[in-house]
Amino acid sequence: MPPRPLEIGPAGRAAAQAIERTRVARGYSQRQLAARVTALGRPMTFTALSRIERTVRRCDIDDLVAIAAALGSSPNALLAAPSSRPEPLRVGGI
Repeated sequence: MPPRPLEIGPAGRAAAQAIERTRVARGYSQRQLAARVTALGRPMTFTALSRIERTVRRCDIDDLVAIAAALGSSPNALLAAPSSRPEPLRVGGI
């Protein structure tokens, strides 16, 4: 019997929304953010990022950490309850 796909839960959906919201607020396209994530050593295509944002693909912990770093944010900020404004950029971030 084939394995059942794992359903994306509420935390995964909230993180996907936070990733997209923060990416747009920072002015990055999906291609630009995927390139930044890849430059940090976590290879990612814009298609994979799109699938994460659309909750078609699960975002594993390594993806989340790299995406947060590329956004100049923290994984906690992407997992926290949604807010109207993204976390501010830190000086010296990517």
